[in-house]
Amino acid sequence: MGLFDRLSRLLRSNINDLIAKAENPEKMLVQVIEDMRKQLAQAKQEVAVAIADERKLRMQVEDERKQAREWERRARLAVREGRDDLAKQALVADRNTRPTPPNSRSSGPSTAKKPNASKTLSGSSIRRSRRRSARRTS
Repeated sequence: MGLFDRLSRLLRSNINDLIAKAENPEKMLVQVIEDMRKQLAQAKQEVAVAIADERKLRMQVEDERKQAREWERRARLAVREGRDDLAKQALVADRNTRPTPPNSRSSGPSTAKKPNASKTLSGSSIRRSRRRSARRTS
């Protein structure tokens, strides 16, 4: 068995010596630097995507806010005109356009009815309501 141990030790030492000779520290450093450059480029790309997503989400939030203000304005106008049914529809539509908060207790989609398209408060119905109220006051 002593012969096999010596032979095994000889082979391992020769293999280790070949590996040590094959390793070039300069080449290894160049490869590490190249890998780091690739990682940096990938990180920059991911940051650019994240910034674009943030801008998109900010624009969506602003659009949702504008839409909510418009529905609230329509509801107030409908109340002033004495059209509580249209005001209620506007408030329901406003609630349906707003996203539910993540801590909301409801587990499913909103159960509120969406307003019927033929009965929703549109620009033309607002103008008609204004004309009617102007006729009543004059």
